[in-house]
Amino acid sequence: MISLKSKREIELMRATGRIVAEVLAELRLHCRAGVTTRELDRIAETKATKAGAKPLFKGYKGFPGALCTSVNQQVVHGIPGSYELKEGDIVSMDFGAIYKGYCGDGAITVPIGAISLPVAKLLKVTEECLYLGIEQMVVGNHLSEVSRAIQRHGEAHGFSLVRDLGGHGIGRKMHEDPMVLNYVTNGRGVKLKPGLVLAVEPMVNAGKEETIILSDGWTVATRDRKPSAHFEHTVAVTENGPDILTKL
Repeated sequence: MISLKSKREIELMRATGRIVAEVLAELRLHCRAGVTTRELDRIAETKATKAGAKPLFKGYKGFPGALCTSVNQQVVHGIPGSYELKEGDIVSMDFGAIYKGYCGDGAITVPIGAISLPVAKLLKVTEECLYLGIEQMVVGNHLSEVSRAIQRHGEAHGFSLVRDLGGHGIGRKMHEDPMVLNYVTNGRGVKLKPGLVLAVEPMVNAGKEETIILSDGWTVATRDRKPSAHFEHTVAVTENGPDILTKL
């Protein structure tokens, strides 16, 4: 069941999206060697709460954190804890909030100090994949065109797209239909209509696409232990083109 949002609902989601964007911007400032992922989690929850929002992930199916912190070969859903970030790491931070009944979801991957050129390229290409996918979110296109833009760019640079996970519709619930794949299957997917709001989130691996779930039951990591990057925006399809709701 795909839910199309009214202009009023999109404006409510923009308010939530701005909180998500502000939290991620604040987190970026605190990402340095010696900081623990638990400290980042506290910063995220405190800032969102002060803005009147509730962290979306905390307690979701038992997830213990407000923020997902996934380091190096960890793809997504990393649990914040005692790990201290160190020079050369990358950390993917995925944060969601609910405010006045509507959800917002966003993610960034941040380098800690100097990182290798191949890993810097991974981050650059993954973020480019996100925006190339968003460019395809125009009325009349099909969802597969979003997926194709993401896949084509990532693979053109020698990377692989995670297939076990993807983006999703979003609104009053964090996860709504449709699923947003980061690769193309046989079908064209749904036709994009005004009011469709999607969380678009390419997850790009430096090595192969295969992932595993770690012993904590949450953290998804690359099977070959090569680095992975993750960027995400909540975006509305409008008559005037894609409208990114999780931006400052």
